[in-house]
Amino acid sequence: KHAVQCDVLFNDVTESRLLGLVASTMEHAIFIYTHRRMAITADDVSLEDIIPISLDFAVVEVSYQEEVLELRLPFGSHSRLFLTEVNRNHPDTCLPLKSHQCDKIIVFPSWSSPSHLIVIFSLWLCSQGISGREDRNDLVRSSSHTPSNKAQILAMPQFNLRDNLIKCELLKKEDDYTYLENFSFFLGTYNVNGQTPKESLSPWLHCTDDPPDVYCVGFQELDLSKEAFFFNDTPKELEWTKAVSKGLHPGAKYAFVKLVRLVGIMLIFYVKKEHAEFISDVEIETVGTGIMGRMGNKGAVAIRFHFHNSDICVVNSHLAAHIEEYERRNQDYKDICSRLQFRQLDPTQPPLTIMKHNVVLWIGDLNYRISDLEVDHVKELISKRDFETLHSYDQLKRQIDEEAVFVGFVEGEIDFQPTYKYDTGSDKWDTSEKCRVPAWCDRILWKGKNIKQEHYQSHMAVKTSDHKPVSSLLIIGRLNHEAYKKTFEEIVRNIDKMENECIPSVSLSEREFHFKDVKFMQHHAETLILFNDGQVPCQFEFIQKPNELTYCKPWLTANPPKGFIAQGASVEIELEVFVNRSTAPELNSGKQQLEDILVLHLERGKDYFISVTGNYLPSCYGTSIYSLCQLREPIQDMPQETLYKLVSNAANTEKPLDIPKELWMMVDHLFRYAIKQVRKLNGYVFSSKTFNHSVAEALLLFLDALPEPVVPYSFYQQCLESCTSASQCEKVISMLPQAHQNVFNYLAAFLRELLKNSASNRLDVNILATIFASLLLRSPTKQDLAEKRKTQEFFQHFLIQDSS
Repeated sequence: KHAVQCDVLFNDVTESRLLGLVASTMEHAIFIYTHRRMAITADDVSLEDIIPISLDFAVVEVSYQEEVLELRLPFGSHSRLFLTEVNRNHPDTCLPLKSHQCDKIIVFPSWSSPSHLIVIFSLWLCSQGISGREDRNDLVRSSSHTPSNKAQILAMPQFNLRDNLIKCELLKKEDDYTYLENFSFFLGTYNVNGQTPKESLSPWLHCTDDPPDVYCVGFQELDLSKEAFFFNDTPKELEWTKAVSKGLHPGAKYAFVKLVRLVGIMLIFYVKKEHAEFISDVEIETVGTGIMGRMGNKGAVAIRFHFHNSDICVVNSHLAAHIEEYERRNQDYKDICSRLQFRQLDPTQPPLTIMKHNVVLWIGDLNYRISDLEVDHVKELISKRDFETLHSYDQLKRQIDEEAVFVGFVEGEIDFQPTYKYDTGSDKWDTSEKCRVPAWCDRILWKGKNIKQEHYQSHMAVKTSDHKPVSSLLIIGRLNHEAYKKTFEEIVRNIDKMENECIPSVSLSEREFHFKDVKFMQHHAETLILFNDGQVPCQFEFIQKPNELTYCKPWLTANPPKGFIAQGASVEIELEVFVNRSTAPELNSGKQQLEDILVLHLERGKDYFISVTGNYLPSCYGTSIYSLCQLREPIQDMPQETLYKLVSNAANTEKPLDIPKELWMMVDHLFRYAIKQVRKLNGYVFSSKTFNHSVAEALLLFLDALPEPVVPYSFYQQCLESCTSASQCEKVISMLPQAHQNVFNYLAAFLRELLKNSASNRLDVNILATIFASLLLRSPTKQDLAEKRKTQEFFQHFLIQDSS
């Protein structure tokens, strides 16, 4: 019925055993098995002992025991389930988990091995019960537990080695059982320009003869109001969702699965009801790339899910606008790929990025334009339907050809006229003063195996917006279940014949890795190659060292951290070093060094030790305001001993600086060169010039990386409580440590200067409060919407002083 692996303690010696909860008619017993190092078939396990679960069976405290068998079970759901079933199947069905009674289970943590539970099983020797070891030995000898019974226990999910070997072989034979069938994904994208639904969406969503199996429908510019921008709240979400639901193909019934929205970017996911049971592991994520590279007026939303045998990720993005900003769009794409990460159900596993999925479907207003052609020439080519020539001037095509973006993605042939820009409510090209050049802004691309496109088209009949909606119908490969079953059975038979006593081994390309000149927020990677030079497939995993919670230091990641290697095959593991705001402070001060030892463990094999070292270049990022005010020289020029003393608040004979010199340099540059430059809401705040934009980004990153924010955590609650009173707010700031107070007042004064030039730079109090309040008044815990609004209200008091 249930099984679990455990360790048995015999006179301070630990041995591995398998426990099986076995049912026969109305009786239950715990069967204890010894097993070979690599247990795959029934011949690899031997029945050692049987403990009947009867009225004479009990789990008691040590002081009550006459015979003790101490077992260590690993923490986790399998162990909890096993103990629950043991308890449930006792003849006395009411077994509360308490101590000091002989019919109860006692479980307590193992202090010597925190990752295990110790379970004390004992036999309570009653007159009507089994008398002891001799009688149990007879039970073992007379047991009719057959090899097939043992194999059934061995094949349970918690003994996942067998499953992993089967998966490995199935992957090698994937072509034998994968084929294309009518399994259709409808992908749609529509920039609605802040409009409400004014017409049926059926011409767009119901454009196929047969109802699609899956709908993924994306919108951009759902709501252009300030309320949507600042509070991510809009009634148009419901309005457009209802319009989509009404416009779906009437030939099938659809189940709503998930919706995700970031300001005006929304993605809706429907599936035919008969397929809903095959959808699992659904997760959503968003990432903003708009104002200051973070706000949600531009960016992406995504849904990932498991469908049959495929992990699928659907991304809906809205990239930077304007014809000349194609490099900014390229950067938006890269930011979305790197920053959009899905958490996994197993918290020990690293987050999943977009490209870690079998299938990636990317839709949206990508905003790439047509370059190097005058508007009249573009319209002439459109009137001739010479889309092939026109497409050669398309920015996205050129950037893909140069492998600057969407490497490995496929886009179908474009055989429809550009979808932007029209006069709203018509099919006429833009007649405004700007008279924008028509462009294919709205696109659909995909990445993955066994995908075929049935159609790729725009829908001119839908006229609500200045864009036209676009759709694509993709047919995606899935399992042929009969061929899969045949292949699976063949693999199982072959695995049953494997020689189980072979010890796995691997050779490593290197044992020592050194990362030179590591900088803050700069990704560094080295490749470790594992080659399986043994006789059997092997399973590897980086494991924790004693007294450590994770297998590596927080600045280091091994990707993948575990996996399988077929015989004679190899796998590449990326050792990645990335120092962020949580790890930089101790590296800057010298309290920590870039030094770690990774322990690579082979299941049933030995451990390998890999040395990872590096030299970190200290910077102002992740260094406290107090420490920076003590430094008159660049931090990289300071000896580590001096930095350590500063962080330790050791006495300093020199008068500290009023504010960090690095902060002064950034603010001074922006004040001199960027204070009056114009940017719209969908651009960056300070400048379109690359250097000014970089300085602005550096300033925000500096504030975000401070170990203690400008307003220290200990003052956070006071700020919330005083947010309605300007005088109380000023009183709180006056109580800050002098260096923090100076920095706060300096930044507030700079921002007030920005507001004095609002006629030129088009900034307002709301935008600056939204951006800077979250950096200067960081919450020590997760911040809710109410707290966010209070921090903005608090900071606004300092922006309106003398702003006129």
